[in-house]
Amino acid sequence: MSTLDNQAELVPAKGWRFKCGIGIFILALLLWCLIPIAASLDVPGSRIAALSATVFIANKILLIGCIAVMGKEGFQQLKAILFGHAKRLAPVSKVGPVRHTVGLVMFVLPLLTSILEPYVDHILPGFRPNLWQLQVLGDIMFIASFFVLGGDFWNKLRGLFVRTV
Repeated sequence: MSTLDNQAELVPAKGWRFKCGIGIFILALLLWCLIPIAASLDVPGSRIAALSATVFIANKILLIGCIAVMGKEGFQQLKAILFGHAKRLAPVSKVGPVRHTVGLVMFVLPLLTSILEPYVDHILPGFRPNLWQLQVLGDIMFIASFFVLGGDFWNKLRGLFVRTV
């Protein structure tokens, strides 16, 4: 085999099978949108549960169909495209002192407020605004803190729980 033949095997043509597979993949992901739509239409909880189970099973069947339509090479290419973009989101390993301090504040502040929230409500009723937007903001801040703190933070956090003799 020549090197030209090897290159042709590594890069599959983006024909109709690949495009159809991407369409099936997107459909499998979009099916999950049916659940919040059903909830907003005041569908009974039992039907939403049944819809969730149906979407879960249909999602798996559609993903298997996606792999079957695309073929192994096409699915490998799709994974490379998706995970290639995900690698850019990975946190850096070392961060500076200012970024570390900001990350720690972003990490501790949502935890501290969620721990103290019941006590504030008990001691000063009506003091804390009960807004779901603030709770979502705290969750987003907590998740974003992992990206701000960098990859070395996980090793430091793990080090707290490792017992050395």
